Amino acid sequence: MSSPAPLLAAVEARARREGFALDPRQRVVLEHLARAATHALAGRPARGVYLFGPAGRGKSWLADALFAALADGGATRVHFHGFFDDLHRRIQMHRGEPDATNRALDDVCGASRLVFFDELHVHDPGDARLLTRLIERLVERGCTLVATSNYAPRELLPDPVWHHLFIPGIALIETHLDVLRLDGAVDYRTRASVRSSGFRAGVWSTAEPPRIETAPTPLSVRDRVFPVTFADAPSLTATFAQLCDAPVAAVEYRHWSHTYAHWTITGVPPWDEVGPAARQRFVNLIDVLADADVHLDVHASVDLDVFLERAVGRPDAFRMASRLHLLRRG
Repeated sequence: MSSPAPLLAAVEARARREGFALDPRQRVVLEHLARAATHALAGRPARGVYLFGPAGRGKSWLADALFAALADGGATRVHFHGFFDDLHRRIQMHRGEPDATNRALDDVCGASRLVFFDELHVHDPGDARLLTRLIERLVERGCTLVATSNYAPRELLPDPVWHHLFIPGIALIETHLDVLRLDGAVDYRTRASVRSSGFRAGVWSTAEPPRIETAPTPLSVRDRVFPVTFADAPSLTATFAQLCDAPVAAVEYRHWSHTYAHWTITGVPPWDEVGPAARQRFVNLIDVLADADVHLDVHASVDLDVFLERAVGRPDAFRMASRLHLLRRG
């Protein structure tokens, strides 16, 4: 592919099919992304792109639409939670081998010349080390990285106790990627039309859920077992306590999202009545289900506006809020 024009046309056509047109800011970003992708897949040197800004401005949509337009392959897409799940499994596969982490990174990214990394955020020091090594490895291989995030590079790993651990990663981003901000007054997710399937078909309700009179269903992921209220593909029903008070990780949510296309979560309490660990698990759960386009019905003790008002200012709550606004009110 010698020109970005076909990619631009394909992405704009997808927008028209979905009933909207790109705004001027999105168009500028798309042109930048398309040029980078065209150069990378043609084997020409290409700087990567780090695209950040508030939730709901179209960052992930643009990256996903561009990736889908690359019909001839040569690109890999990874999501934050899926990346760490795959990487840790690959590191275990290569344990005992020289340079196991690099081998695992190469497995995850394949032979691609272009890697899309969606929803990049860093709150954990261990994640910071692995993300730094990922960027280093892609630079070593001459790969082009396109990353989306809600955070400016220097806002990643914001905890002042740990921030210094990601300074090398921030330096790599600012040296090898063009940093672009996509903002604007409109959160487009709040204007999304109702859909008959997928995440947007879900409902946030304060009504009592239907009673299920069976014993909890045990679900297993590798050697771990978790009880949920009911599970029979394609439906899964679980309480907030089962999914978020228990030590469930994003890897389990991701595994179940591949099997169960319709989730019902019951007993969701007000945001300020649960601890930090349960809050972060709920944020991770919404990330995973939205990314997998799973139909989600929520039965909560307060309406969505009250729930989100109490979450303002918490880590990653703005991203969760943008996604939950896609749900209909029951």
